[in-house]
Amino acid sequence: MNTINFTTDADGIATLTIDVPGQSMNVIGPDFLADLDAAITRIASEDGIKGAVIASGKDSGFMAGMDLKYFGSMLSSGSGDRPAPADIFDKVFTLNQLFRRLETCGKPVACAIEGTCVGGGFELALACHRRFVGDSSKTQLGLPEILIGLFPGGGGSQRLPRIMGVQASLMYMLQGKMFRPADAAMMKVVDQVVPQGTALDAAREWVKANPSAHTQPWDIKGFKVPGGAGGFNPAFVQTMAGALPMTLKQTQRNMNAPIALLSAVYEGITLPMDRAIRIESKYFAKVAADPQASNMIRTLFVNKQAAERGARRPRDEAKAPTKKLAMLGAGMMGAGIATVAAQAGMEVVLFDRDQAYAEKGKAHVEAVLKKRLGRGMTPEKLEATLARVTPTTDYADLAGADFVIEAVFEDVGIKAEVTKKVEEVLGADTIFGSNTSTLPITKLANAWSKPENFIGVHFFSPVEKMPLVEIILGEKTGPAAIAKALDFVAQIKKTPIVVHDSRGFYTSRSFGTYVQEGAELVGEGVNPALIENAGKQLGMPTGPLAVSDEVSIELGVKIMTAAKKELGDAYVPQGSDDIMVRMTDAGRLGRKNGKGWYDYPEGAKKHLSPILAEMFPRAAEQPDVEAVKERLLYRQLIECARCFEEGVLETPEDGDIGAIFGWGFAPYTGGPFSHMDTVGITHVVATLDRLAAAHGPRFAPTQQLRDMAASGATFYKPASMKAAA
Repeated sequence: MNTINFTTDADGIATLTIDVPGQSMNVIGPDFLADLDAAITRIASEDGIKGAVIASGKDSGFMAGMDLKYFGSMLSSGSGDRPAPADIFDKVFTLNQLFRRLETCGKPVACAIEGTCVGGGFELALACHRRFVGDSSKTQLGLPEILIGLFPGGGGSQRLPRIMGVQASLMYMLQGKMFRPADAAMMKVVDQVVPQGTALDAAREWVKANPSAHTQPWDIKGFKVPGGAGGFNPAFVQTMAGALPMTLKQTQRNMNAPIALLSAVYEGITLPMDRAIRIESKYFAKVAADPQASNMIRTLFVNKQAAERGARRPRDEAKAPTKKLAMLGAGMMGAGIATVAAQAGMEVVLFDRDQAYAEKGKAHVEAVLKKRLGRGMTPEKLEATLARVTPTTDYADLAGADFVIEAVFEDVGIKAEVTKKVEEVLGADTIFGSNTSTLPITKLANAWSKPENFIGVHFFSPVEKMPLVEIILGEKTGPAAIAKALDFVAQIKKTPIVVHDSRGFYTSRSFGTYVQEGAELVGEGVNPALIENAGKQLGMPTGPLAVSDEVSIELGVKIMTAAKKELGDAYVPQGSDDIMVRMTDAGRLGRKNGKGWYDYPEGAKKHLSPILAEMFPRAAEQPDVEAVKERLLYRQLIECARCFEEGVLETPEDGDIGAIFGWGFAPYTGGPFSHMDTVGITHVVATLDRLAAAHGPRFAPTQQLRDMAASGATFYKPASMKAAA
């Protein structure tokens, strides 16, 4: 066996130690399936084997899900076309059959879990007759498949509800929520939590003491699902009747997997397990056959992991972890960066012109850490982390810093002044990163004697929660700066993308079009409520007007004014410019002053302001919601395409990751470039031409898109997905 070490002790207890070669984490692939098949046959057929324990041979944890290279092969036929759901069913049902054979092998099988156990690995554990887990705060268990466009396809959708009840299991599966060991034991998802490192011994002892415990509860006559199930059970009917509309509302009907999961649970829960797993595989194959799943897996899992592992890092540069960070600016962004850096073990000098502001920045760090007490944070760890942050107004305190991040006021002159003073202390050989969100890095780098050591490091607010960091290369940024910035991002466990310099870079520039198009629509007399609902139905986190209020209408006007001043005659005015100026002239600056597109009455829920109807009279004829959705979507798509044509983006991978994790672009699409490939570049060009004719040149297709449509090219080359680990 290549992936399982099969041994038997003197008591007849077989131990199956999973150790998939060439993988940092155990994953399910064809070799593992063949080895597990052979192992189950031995357990069932050899009289000398009294039972079995399944464990991991890797320190990284027990097991993750399916090897995505193998999963990708399931979704491709010899001709390159996607196979029909019926063909995929035959492939995916193999796993279900194996796990079913395991739980009906006639011998007790226990699972010894140490570390991470998720996806297909957790479904393997659920098919065992007893589950022991080592107690560790880092251990996570669960079925997170919904987060990448799938749902549990190895029996999880049928076993978990039979263990913990339909309502509770759906809450976990529909959210991709993880269990910690104690919670899993409380909900009977695992049978016993034991001291870390002892799960294998505990599992062996149980198998030895329980030779006849080889039948799952759901295979015993008279079994009842906890909490009840079936069309005549009021609680079950109420759960399912409520789950469907709630799921449709939350997903805006855009996601395939949650609805398929509900169907699989509803149809399978009262059937015998042999029939129930066929129901599950039927719906799983239907979801897998749709491009949505492939797109989401590629961006949200495969490419995201590749980015975090340094896919864009210069390979010839030595590792350059940050030990002491000079954090310039103690406002919300600076304090947030200081927080994640200190949590990662770095010494942080938090600099501001005013000591009170610097102290306030450290207080922010403390407040964030206190919220984590009891969730992996202890008072001792909090004190040690906080001790690593030194607030100061003295440039001399920056001495010894090996990386600088600047997050001062968005003004070229102010930034240049601070940059030069820092260089006097640290020297130009130190790597300097600017957290600007819009100002060109090439211009800011003029204040640093060695522009090859100057780079953009764009964080998103709130830093502690937002996963993306946009690394921006100036015209002269060198490989050492790129490596240093990417190593820093890896230290703080964020996801990086690498882009080239441009006003607004990639994320701010492309995201801004969503807000601008919302304003354009208001100016045309479209009902603001229609605009907001269309944005949410499109799959965006919130409507364009609401997000404009959050980031500040006034800030948008300041950025636009600065761009006009900088570009002069080269500036291309947008219809939204005048709309935003009218709003700020009317004192409607956004949420920060309690009035923008929305009103924010004290103690009451925000609501779209009735004054909008006076400022922007409603058109007699309103567009339908699909037309508004189309404009909001394609305005973003064309800007992303322009960034690609101009070289701001080098890869579609960075474009898709940046869009979803940077500004919340509809996750079900896999990102703008995945979406354009899926609907077809020819369709994209035709739609943009139609929108440009109706609404102006901002929708005009790029020449690159036209060339791609003519040649049949796509942003992504057809290929199988890479391995999951």
